[in-house]
Amino acid sequence: MPNVVIYLTQSCPFCNMARRLLDSKGVSYEMIDVGGDAQMWADMEAKTGRNTVPQIFIGEHHVGGFDDLSAADKTGQLDELLKG
Repeated sequence: MPNVVIYLTQSCPFCNMARRLLDSKGVSYEMIDVGGDAQMWADMEAKTGRNTVPQIFIGEHHVGGFDDLSAADKTGQLDELLKG
């Protein structure tokens, strides 16, 4: 299974929903909390081109935010990405 990384903040409800979706699939992931760290947030923006959290990567693939993750789950693409 590829490495999964979530850029998030602790108070973000969409971040929590993304974590619950991944948890329901038994996926292990690394959390990078960008809340309160302007440089880490800027690094996330530079990497993703987006300024919202969560931002989710599966391997080198940038899935996007929670809406993107949820849509990928509904179409079966998420399971394919998780296979590697």
